[in-house]
Amino acid sequence: MTKLSVNINKIATLRNARGGNNPDVIRVARDCEMFGADGITVHPRPDERHIRYQDVRNLRPLLTTEFNIEGYPSESFIQLVTEVRPTQVTLVPDSPDQITSNAGWDTKKHQTFLRDVVAQFRAAGIRTSLFVAADVEMVEQAALIGADRVELYTEPYAVDYPRCREEAIRPFIKAAEAARSCGLGLNAGHDLSLQNLAFYHQTIPWTDEVSIGHALICDALYLGLRETVRHYQQCLK
Repeated sequence: MTKLSVNINKIATLRNARGGNNPDVIRVARDCEMFGADGITVHPRPDERHIRYQDVRNLRPLLTTEFNIEGYPSESFIQLVTEVRPTQVTLVPDSPDQITSNAGWDTKKHQTFLRDVVAQFRAAGIRTSLFVAADVEMVEQAALIGADRVELYTEPYAVDYPRCREEAIRPFIKAAEAARSCGLGLNAGHDLSLQNLAFYHQTIPWTDEVSIGHALICDALYLGLRETVRHYQQCLK
């Protein structure tokens, strides 16, 4: 079964726009769990423009599903993750001022650096996933580094889906098969939506987890959060 992890960064962005605690990030996270989400994802960035480090600390003891923390493995990020000990940490190659993740790791070029970071998290008992493009070599290198999973960067799939979904999914099938052959778990995320998620899941049903934030929160403005989580879960059945 493919799990749905809801990224709540956009809730924190809205909260931070006015100050105070409205909307309440913790309440939304717990509501997502109550409405059927299998996990919660956060991506704290150094400037804390959405999720703050303290949010991460506050969420940890209250969540009952899987907790996934994404981010670039800076010293402060590593300290936060090893302190909080989530179910999973997803490492992304973001620069500090990046608006959103828009590329996967070059796992060959950064092999030594990533191997050391992954070893720290694995020693702490934290499942580690590397954010990579749908590239067989990058997936295979992730296995050599010692990662537990890869998360395939799905924006190219989402962009090409309206034109030809069969062509859009082709490189992802190859990368997903490579991950399975290497014994890696498989996640996916970025621009997955109600329009393209079902086909992705039907084609690569051994995906362990999808992490979805922006599209899901946008849909919730129209459908409500409960119905939106239900719709996304329907895409995964």
